[in-house]
Amino acid sequence: MATMLVASRKGLFVWEGEGAAWRIAALHFAGEPVTSVLADPRDGHWYAALRLGHFGVKLHRSADRGRSWAEVAAPAFPPKPAEGPMADDTTPWSVDLVWSMAAGGADEPGVLWAGCLPAGLFRSEDRGASWSLNRPLWEEPGRREWFGGGYDHAGIHSIVVDPRDARHVTLGISCGGVWQTRDAGTSWSLTAQGMKADYLPAESADDGNTQDPHALVQCRAQPDALWVQHHCGIYRSTDGGALWQPITAPAPSSFGFAVACDPGNPQRAWFVPAQADVCRIPVDGRMVVLRTDDGGRSFQAFGDGLPQTHAYHLVYRHALDVDATGRVLAMGSTTGGLWVSADAGEHWQELSRDLPPLSTVRFA
Repeated sequence: MATMLVASRKGLFVWEGEGAAWRIAALHFAGEPVTSVLADPRDGHWYAALRLGHFGVKLHRSADRGRSWAEVAAPAFPPKPAEGPMADDTTPWSVDLVWSMAAGGADEPGVLWAGCLPAGLFRSEDRGASWSLNRPLWEEPGRREWFGGGYDHAGIHSIVVDPRDARHVTLGISCGGVWQTRDAGTSWSLTAQGMKADYLPAESADDGNTQDPHALVQCRAQPDALWVQHHCGIYRSTDGGALWQPITAPAPSSFGFAVACDPGNPQRAWFVPAQADVCRIPVDGRMVVLRTDDGGRSFQAFGDGLPQTHAYHLVYRHALDVDATGRVLAMGSTTGGLWVSADAGEHWQELSRDLPPLSTVRFA
């Protein structure tokens, strides 16, 4: 039986099932906005980040698959310096939301990464009991040029840890491009060559430091294969992100937020298109999922089981996931739709249209 963690504006839903039989097994943090979840494959711990407005960001951990939860420390910036090179930094030194979480390597028990808004990267070495800001990235001079996409400030939404070497971490930042470290965060390199931002003046469109990758994923079997759903289209890299190749989906659109990559096949990936930046609904009111099986040379659009008329669903960057087999997918929308597919996205089963807006769907 499979388990899905479905984070929403009004709580964390735990779904259990397989095939055509799925049910809500539990609801945690009812009525509270959950912005990020992590099911750590190394020890089975679950993590849930909450954004409580006046009460700030909170982080909870469960060691028993949600039967009980304990609050742990949330990532937090140190006090902003009153003097020195960071004194005039206009970015707030306070965490507005935890946008992404990732487990460290198999040889790093207890190590976690958290990407936040604004774009601070934090590391924990004790399962979230404490966190430290990665200062080399925060103090990178290029960070001052980053800017927000849908938010006022840039944020880190994608964290990919190389399964071959946990010191190698790749980040997707909106709007700050793609950054990589090969020494566990001691130094960083901008690796967005080939990306193009058509929302900038022509002379700045190729600037890697102001690209807006909406989501970044990695093929676990071949970690040098990376996919990005960018604000301006789809990109793929086969050399670990050194160079990005633009991919054009012929129909209905190359715009969207979500991308999932088959963990065993670097040629296969899924996307959920929307009409355009200025019209974030399915093209012609018909919801489909795009799949490529040949590295982006061709695409198929699948809509069986998805709403095909008057559909206004948008799938955000963390609301599409594929399980370890590469066959089962799950997808949630901003208007409370939740679907699963047991055949690599070719047919979909609707689980609900009545959930709160969904931000994250992850298999546990």
